Amino acid sequence: MKRIAQTTRLVPERREEYLTLHSAVWPGVEAALRAANIRNYSIFLAGDLLFAYYEYHGDDWEADLATIKADSETQRWWTFTDPCQEPWLDAENGGRWSDLPEIWHLNEA
Repeated sequence: MKRIAQTTRLVPERREEYLTLHSAVWPGVEAALRAANIRNYSIFLAGDLLFAYYEYHGDDWEADLATIKADSETQRWWTFTDPCQEPWLDAENGGRWSDLPEIWHLNEA
């Protein structure tokens, strides 16, 4: 299992729109994430900072990520959510979210 943490900024004037969208994420978007072996996905908000955490349980990260990017329902979802986000300068390849390196993890005893 791979843990992923990411961050981006929320456009302040689109805050309510973003929160409304995430109060009822489209079932097709959730299905695409599950089909790509994404589990325990959460997005947190602190001021205008968005923090996402999820776990990847698959064997081919690049292929599973490509299936999400190719999903038409997810692409449509992004037309609503992307304008609400202001990426950091280090966001890769035109992405919206910047990956955070894991520096510590409490293992099970």
